Amino acid sequence: MLHLLKIDLKKLLNYRTFWIICGLYFFTLLMATASGMEFLKWLARTVEGFGQSININRIPLYHFPDVWQNLAWSSGLLKIMIAIMVVISITNEYSYRTIRQNIIDGLSRKDFLISKILTNLVLAALSMMLVFLVALVTGLIYSPSYNIDYMFRGIEFFPAYFLEVFAFLSFALMLGVFVQRSGLSIILLLNSYLIELIIKENLDNYFPEAIRFFPLESIMNLVPLPFARYAFQEIQDYVSLSAVAIALVWTFLFNYFSYLKLNKADI
Repeated sequence: MLHLLKIDLKKLLNYRTFWIICGLYFFTLLMATASGMEFLKWLARTVEGFGQSININRIPLYHFPDVWQNLAWSSGLLKIMIAIMVVISITNEYSYRTIRQNIIDGLSRKDFLISKILTNLVLAALSMMLVFLVALVTGLIYSPSYNIDYMFRGIEFFPAYFLEVFAFLSFALMLGVFVQRSGLSIILLLNSYLIELIIKENLDNYFPEAIRFFPLESIMNLVPLPFARYAFQEIQDYVSLSAVAIALVWTFLFNYFSYLKLNKADI
């Protein structure tokens, strides 16, 4: 396994676009998650009445235990950036014939796919660790209480966030394997939520129970939107086991479909 990961990383680490996109992604992830209070201050200065009607210092955006769900959810919005890198990496394998060369050099198609899946796991793990560190540091800065039991309540949102990123990267990998053209794959990736939204809206009146089983919906359901609680609305402040099970099934299917396509493709 480690050998396969090294093979894929060796190709990516020599690729300038990989460094640019990954650098932008992790920098944006760091800045976006760490600047929530600055964003609220900017709103208070620029939106008339916002700072007067709401005391931003009383919004527990970075307080334990809210910070875990708040940052896990908001960080999930940025996963599209790293998914574009996954699409480019797999479609380049077809464009530059490196996938054919890998097979000629003795790598099986299954091993080739596993090397890509392992890279996705590494990217998802790095995303989770960065957001966890930001949540921990900002929580320690802004929280009024440091009770250990209270601090880590809701920490399960981070494994859920890891699964969210990995599942979406698996979806991006599948798109790249099937389409094999970077431009078209990226367009499909960017429009995937819109396509699913149109289908869901047309099914919602007839089969509302089916909505949560949709692939991208199931990925989003891993970390529910938390901010409605600050408007005194009820939210889901836990990770649903059924959402995890559905997302795991889709993650397996994304990678399995990639394997089937790769196994039969003329490379």
